[in-house]
Amino acid sequence: MPTRILDVVTNVGHYDDPEHRTGLWLSELTHAWKIFEDSGFEQTLVSPDGGAVPLEPRSLKFPNYDKTAKAWRADPARMSLLEGTRAPADVDPADYDAIFFTGGHAVMYDFLDNPGLQGITREIYERGGVVASVCHGYCGLLNTRLSDGSYLIAGKKMTGFAWQEEVLARVNSLVPYNAEQLAKERGALYEKARLPFVSYTVVDGNLVTGQNPGSAKETAEKVAALL
Repeated sequence: MPTRILDVVTNVGHYDDPEHRTGLWLSELTHAWKIFEDSGFEQTLVSPDGGAVPLEPRSLKFPNYDKTAKAWRADPARMSLLEGTRAPADVDPADYDAIFFTGGHAVMYDFLDNPGLQGITREIYERGGVVASVCHGYCGLLNTRLSDGSYLIAGKKMTGFAWQEEVLARVNSLVPYNAEQLAKERGALYEKARLPFVSYTVVDGNLVTGQNPGSAKETAEKVAALL
C-alpha cells in the first residue's frame, strides 16, 4: 500500500471584516505537495466544509509567489483539486498515514473547532501516524483532544506562526485570537526562531510543526523522513 497523506486546506475567504480577504497560503501547500509527491506519497485534499478553497491574495505576490505556486496555478488539473476538496465526513482516517494542516490566516476561523477534522487527527495520531502543521495550520491542533480528554499538544514541543510575526505582518488587529498564546494555554511547549519569518520546524515524536510560510518545505521533509 502506498503512503497516503491528507492535506488540510481552508474554505474561508476573508477576515471578520469582509473587505479584508484571506484564504489558503498557496506555497504552504505547493512546497509540501512537491516533497510528498517526489517521495511517492498519495495525497488527498480535505477542507472543513468540503468544496472550493479561496487563495490568500498576499501569497500570490512576490516574494511569496514562487515557482511551485506559479506552476500550480498554471495547471488546470491542480487548480481543479482546490475546487472540489473532500469534507471530513468523506474521509476514512484509516486510509491515511499522516495529516498535514496548511495555513493562511483563514484557517484561524475554520480549523479551530471542526469536530470532523479533530476526530481524523486524533485517530491518526493515536495509532502512531504523523500529525503535522505549518504556519497557522496549528490552529487545527489547538483544541484537538485525545481519547483521554487531554489536549493533543499538551506537553509537546511545537511551533506555529508567532504573535511577533502577526504584528510585523500588520494583521494583529484583524486576527480573531492570539494563536501562540492559545497554544501555551493548552500546555504546549511553544518554540520559535530567534528571527521572524525564517524557516523553523519542531519534531516531537509523531508531531511535526513549522513556524511560518518559509517553513513549509522543511516541515514536509521532516514528515517524509518520519514516514
